[in-house]
Amino acid sequence: IGGAPQGVLAAAALRGVGGQMQGRLVFRNNEQRTEAQRLGIEDLERKYATEDMASGNVTFAATGVTYSDMLEGVRHVPGGAITHSMVLRSTTGTLRFIEGHHDFIRGTAKT
Repeated sequence: IGGAPQGVLAAAALRGVGGQMQGRLVFRNNEQRTEAQRLGIEDLERKYATEDMASGNVTFAATGVTYSDMLEGVRHVPGGAITHSMVLRSTTGTLRFIEGHHDFIRGTAKT
């Protein structure tokens, strides 16, 4: 459950790990239906597959803000912070984890 932008983000992440999902647009009122048609969406009941929502060569990146099973949250250290990010690439299935060290005093970041 979420909006169209959230569906596209989820589809992009799933493409990076070989996952699948389906989604359908749900309109709250006639104005939203009219706007969708104005934007060129003809079949308002269509079920979209992962590839429909995030096609081609997809790169997805995320940085943890709070701790989760996938990424650690931002950790503040004297004079800066440490962040943990991941980058997924759909064409190769590459998954990269990046630990970034941010120097607030100097204003530059080291990876």
